[in-house]
Amino acid sequence: MTNQEILSHIDHTLLKADASAEQIEMLCGEALEYHTASVCIPAGYVKFAREKFPELNICTVIGFPLGYSTAAAKCFEAEDAIKNGADEIDMVINLGDVKNGDFGEVEREIAAVKRSCGDKILKVIIETCYLTREERIALCCCVTRAGADYIKTSTGFGSAGADIEDIRLFAEHIGENVKIKAAGGIRTREDMEKFLAAGCDRIGTSAAKLLMSGDTH
Repeated sequence: MTNQEILSHIDHTLLKADASAEQIEMLCGEALEYHTASVCIPAGYVKFAREKFPELNICTVIGFPLGYSTAAAKCFEAEDAIKNGADEIDMVINLGDVKNGDFGEVEREIAAVKRSCGDKILKVIIETCYLTREERIALCCCVTRAGADYIKTSTGFGSAGADIEDIRLFAEHIGENVKIKAAGGIRTREDMEKFLAAGCDRIGTSAAKLLMSGDTH
């Protein structure tokens, strides 16, 4: 797999609380130059990035990173982000609902946010580090039935990030229209290639610069 093939699956990410406009602008420029799948940036920078880079595929996060805001708040966040120019939305589920066993509510929330996204891509972050195997499987079903486009492992802000075994588990239990995104702790070329080979369509990482030299053709 060439560097460019890997880069085409990367959401070039900067979600630090203290990210500056200068850093976001640099990230966006890199994404265009190296043809990454998208940039993933804080919602407060979406309008800024869209105005400066009209051709860029922009992803942002909602309910991030803890997921415990209400479904209505997440829907508003999604609609506002799209109005400001976002093409893709990564949402965090309500883990309290999961721990209470209320998977119906989880599914309803995802479906509501997907309606707010319209034809824009919705990725659903389930934060695997806090979940049992049974909960992960149940959430594969929720994401599928709710009509989301991707299931995503992690925020990168939890107690652990992506695990290759979770990708294999997702691949067994998601519907045919759902893709997989891994994020959190993926920092080497070897890791990126391994996650893609396991079935990921996207990788969220701040380490794409590792590939931005050498053979990118």
